Amino acid sequence: MPTWLAFQRAVNVGGRRYPMAELRAVLEQAGYDDVATHIQTGNIRLTSPRRSAARLEAELEELFATDRGFEVATIVFTPEEFAAIAADADDVVAELGEPAHAHYVELLREEPTAEAADVIEEQPSGQRAVVRGRAVHLLYDVPFHEAAAPKAAQKRALGVSTNRNAKVVRAIAEKWCQPLG
Repeated sequence: MPTWLAFQRAVNVGGRRYPMAELRAVLEQAGYDDVATHIQTGNIRLTSPRRSAARLEAELEELFATDRGFEVATIVFTPEEFAAIAADADDVVAELGEPAHAHYVELLREEPTAEAADVIEEQPSGQRAVVRGRAVHLLYDVPFHEAAAPKAAQKRALGVSTNRNAKVVRAIAEKWCQPLG
């Protein structure tokens, strides 16, 4: 049965609570196997007979909305896809240098077009964005709270997405992108 990594957007912030123990229980009751979560931000590993990421995303979003009463956008990757994103995080730093303050990875549901990637990569001074497939590496040379928020055109170009600190991306890849034993 295929293993999937799923990432929820905007849980456990702004009153949109989804305690990870409750999330695991809901997934197990729905018939998913090998369910695990990592920290409190909606990082999930599970196995499912689903072979389509899009179908699994839709199924999970319906399950979460039914359970919570609010929509929870969910982006799904195979372990191999996610391991490549973590490796890209290291490559981006090797190419551009370690950011002074922070490195985040925006996880995308869909790979952006070349035109959308150009829009995403337009950043103000002190911020850099590098599009790699279904991920955008955001490097901040300014404190995160001082960073400019994405413009409306950039939000549209990103589409459905969620972000994680690069350290969390690397930790998840190390933890879950190995064969289950």
